[in-house]
Formats: sequence, structure tokens, C-alpha cells
Amino acid sequence: MKNRCHDWESLLLGVQSGADFVKLLGMQNNSNSTPSFGLVIVGDEIMSGKRADKHMSKVIELLSMRGLQLDYADYVGDDPQKITQTLKRAFDSGDIVFSCGGIGATPDDHTRQCAAAALGTELVLHPQAEILIRQRIMDQAKENGQAYEPDHPNHVHRLNMGMFPVGANIIPNPYNKIPGFQCKSTNAALLNSHPWASVYFLPGFPVMAWPMIEWVLDEYCSPWFKKAAWVERSVIVYGAMEAALTPIMIKLEALFQGVKVFSLPSVDHPEHGRHIELGVKGHPEVADQAYQVLLKELHDFGAPIGPELVR
Repeated sequence: MKNRCHDWESLLLGVQSGADFVKLLGMQNNSNSTPSFGLVIVGDEIMSGKRADKHMSKVIELLSMRGLQLDYADYVGDDPQKITQTLKRAFDSGDIVFSCGGIGATPDDHTRQCAAAALGTELVLHPQAEILIRQRIMDQAKENGQAYEPDHPNHVHRLNMGMFPVGANIIPNPYNKIPGFQCKSTNAALLNSHPWASVYFLPGFPVMAWPMIEWVLDEYCSPWFKKAAWVERSVIVYGAMEAALTPIMIKLEALFQGVKVFSLPSVDHPEHGRHIELGVKGHPEVADQAYQVLLKELHDFGAPIGPELVR
């Protein structure tokens, strides 16, 4: 490792600010265009129930803190063919997608290889990832009072964790320095209309993945932050069927562009019993207008209503 810099933070993509990242990825702050956000969770341990997924609720929280929202989530076991299909769909979506799990170097870790297959490219040892991984190995050797042996088979094997698809960028891991990586879609036409289209690959361990996701959001996605710019207002409706309320929902979405109307029925709520939570969500000004129309429509319909909710 002669003449190599071990200041790992200075190695990350060679840029110094969030603005540089945005420029690097060609992401302009277009007020008329906001990316959708997706999540992929990889692992047999999730599908078998051996471990419960904690990522989705946390990603929802991290996005919500920044005025964003999760649009969908996919779960897939450790089957290379299915992982490749899932990732190809993610790359073709035009969205910003986080993928958690399977980027290690054990036989049941397939995500790196599947990402390359989905992109139609190959894996190569990322030079910055190699430096970070070797730095981690040296740190561990020092902590244990051992000599660093760069060519030890175990250490060489660990470099597989830095084998990323050609063209990948690294994502810093503040927990143990072993980086994740980001790959953009290879669809030129898609990138022309959705320049943010990327999949961000992270470890399955929450203690590593969550700060890495925060870093990605803050460095790559700041143009779309809309803090306090998304509200949800709803009301409890008693004794009505969803089918009877559907015309009201259709009318509201037709009248107010950008507003989503939702209906959440419950048959055994401990406080409200059988009811429907009917509401709207969107930008505050428009959502508030839509909500007032919703209340009027329910009044005209003669539906008995209960508490009003704001999120």
C-alpha cells in the first residue's frame, strides 16, 4: 500500500459537497419532476421469518423527515435469478432505489453479482473500495496487536467486498469503512428523462445501512427536499361502505391535481369499531382545500363522521 492515502473520507468520489454530487449525476432541481423512491430487501432470513425486516419503517422515517415518501418495496430471497430480475426492474424504473443486503463476500451473498448481471456488465475491484477495505484490515490488525499481512488469503478474499459493477461509485460506511456502491441505469433514453435513476446498494445490517441511506439522501437528493411540504388529513367515517364513498374520492382527485385520496377500512378497531378512515394527502395548500371539499361532500352525503386526523 505504498504511497496510498489512508484518509478514507477524502477518497469518496473525489467531490467535496452535496452540490458537487448533484452536478456529477446531472440532477437538476426541476420543480415539475420529482423522483419516486423504492426499496429492495434481500435475504432468505427475511423471507423465512428468521429475522424481521426493520429497513422499510426506517426508510419511510428518513424520507419523511426530508419531505419525501417511499413509493414501493420489494422483498426477495437469496435466489440469484430472482435478485437479478428484481434489480433489472429497479434499474429500468427511473427511480431512486435502495437495496439492502447481500453485498458481502460469503457464498450466500449474490447482490453484487446480480447487479452486474442486471446491468449487462462485469464486476471489477473498485480502487477506492480496495483502499478502504485494506484500511479496515490494517485497523483490525492493529487493534488485535497483529502484523498486517496484505497477501494473507483471508485478507485477499475480503477484497471481494469491493468488487462492484463497472462504473459504480462508492457509498461511505461510517461504521467499519467497508463501502456500499451506487450504479446508474444504463438506459440512455431513461437517463435523459430521469437523470437520477440509480440503485444504491447497502449492507443488510441496520447499524451500517441507515447512516449510509441518510448520507445518500443528504448528498444526492437534496434538490427534492420539501420539509413540512407534505400533509395528510383524514376523518373517521362511520357506517358507510367504500363503494358508496368511491365517487367522492374520484371527484376529489379530478378536482385537485397532485392530491392523493385514500380509504382505510377497519372492522374491529378498539375505539371506533367498524369505520373507514377517509382522507387526502399532498402539498399543504392544495391538500387543505381538498380536505374542506371532502368534509362538505361527506356532509351532503349524510355520512356520520368522527375525529379528524392530521399527519
